Amino acid sequence: MANPSVTNVTGSNPGPQVDTLADTIQLPTGNIWKVGIFTINITPAVMGTGGTAEQTFATTGIGLLTTDVVLVQKPATQAGLAIGGSRVSAADTLAITYINATAVSITPTANEAYKVTVLRIQPNWAAPASGNQIDW
Repeated sequence: MANPSVTNVTGSNPGPQVDTLADTIQLPTGNIWKVGIFTINITPAVMGTGGTAEQTFATTGIGLLTTDVVLVQKPATQAGLAIGGSRVSAADTLAITYINATAVSITPTANEAYKVTVLRIQPNWAAPASGNQIDW
């Protein structure tokens, strides 16, 4: 299968490379530089009654940056427990906000293999001075 045609940051087209594409290669449009999906085993703390709490987890080896956008998927459902959001709170630290929608404490399943999608924004991307940013 051939690699898709890409344009690098200087506007030239080096053509597809069989083995790898250099980090300076970008998609023809958009501001997402890299996308990665990782599996991280997480053991959250007990969630108190009815409320939210952010918990942090070390992710050494992935290389998360505070400028990354992260989406987290818990592998199994638990009645009354939900994920309210996620972010990178510090380098290599994933922060997940849990929601307990019950009147009793909930112990999240220990050592579950969460799927974490990481979207890395192009380091040289800047919003256009005018017009729609999505059309950049």
